[in-house]
Amino acid sequence: MANRGPSYGLSREVQEKIEQKYDADLENKLVDWIILQCAEDIQHPPPGRAHFQKWLMDGTVLCKLINSLYPPGQEPIPKISESKMAFKQMEQISQFLKAAEIYGVRTTDIFQTVDLWEGKDMAAVQRTLMALGSVAVTKDDGCYRGEPSWFHRKAQQNRRGFSEEQLRQGQNVIGLQMGSNKGASQAGMTGYGMPRQIIPAS
Repeated sequence: MANRGPSYGLSREVQEKIEQKYDADLENKLVDWIILQCAEDIQHPPPGRAHFQKWLMDGTVLCKLINSLYPPGQEPIPKISESKMAFKQMEQISQFLKAAEIYGVRTTDIFQTVDLWEGKDMAAVQRTLMALGSVAVTKDDGCYRGEPSWFHRKAQQNRRGFSEEQLRQGQNVIGLQMGSNKGASQAGMTGYGMPRQIIPAS
């Protein structure tokens, strides 16, 4: 974990809330999937957020993971470095994040490099990996390895094609939510702003 001074007051409270979102059970599932998906001799880290962060923070495992979701020869990250230099590690994390977005993970589901490298928000890292697994299961292109039940399938777009004739007919239909003007008339209505006529009783 990167060296950072202790946080106090409000920043400490915020950090504690972020840490509470971290899911230890989900960590186990993600580690199992990553090792199975990469199909390489990747060591299983000891349990715990700090170990999970250390396992991923150089970007090597993440790059191997995104590459494994593509057919051989089409990997998005051709060269993976196991450098101990901080900027190289952060660069690899950025490469993974860019590749994950191209693969189909929504921008809102993608963590920031410092979330992982400095361990600021490991729950966000888990969220990105879950989103990546969901996209992989949904694509169903033969590259996903693991139990399909580990991730939720994303809803597929269901485009409908309408002919010009059908679109023209739809313009003549008044939706019921707009109400009906059947039987309505303006008889007996006074002009806008005119005073109400009061007829005295005889």
